[in-house]
Amino acid sequence: MPRLTTEGTYTDSPPPGHSTSYDADDDDDLLDQGRAKARRFLNGFIDFAFQGNVLEIAFGLIIASMFTALVTSLMTDILLPPISVLLPLNKNLEEKFAVLRKGPNFEGEKGYNTLKQAQEDGAVVMAYGFFLNRLINFVGVGLSLYGMAATYQYFSKDPIIKRTVKCRYCRKSVNEKAARCVNCTSWQDGREDRLF
Repeated sequence: MPRLTTEGTYTDSPPPGHSTSYDADDDDDLLDQGRAKARRFLNGFIDFAFQGNVLEIAFGLIIASMFTALVTSLMTDILLPPISVLLPLNKNLEEKFAVLRKGPNFEGEKGYNTLKQAQEDGAVVMAYGFFLNRLINFVGVGLSLYGMAATYQYFSKDPIIKRTVKCRYCRKSVNEKAARCVNCTSWQDGREDRLF
């Protein structure tokens, strides 16, 4: 490639101090190295992202969040309103609260009608109904998940629910089918007792 000299003329010779062995292949080698690194990075990401365990965890989390939302809606929207009617609650369970310190606009006998009204007035409230609602939702989701796991285990040979017993030596939980304790390595069939 011609270059401009200090005299204002063009020449094909290399600048002083540079060798004449410059090749266009050096640029190609550098581009190939860059492409190889980019390809390696992309292949590594694809291997990681589409690995079996990662996909199983992702699908499991998506299904679990949808299942939790469904059971929460069942508990909050379907089961708790009839319970609020049957028990003398006079309002939805999550709207039950106790006023610990009254706000500036508190009216003596009338009080606050809703939790939001009390909080907007600056009252200190204990929202026990909201907590009980969450607790009932948690129990409902837990029982539903246990029911699904038990049903799956009934129709499948893959155990989800692992039954445990206490090791008779270290008193820690081990699988009921284990031959040895994973914590103290003692035999669970009583071999140590027969030796002595």
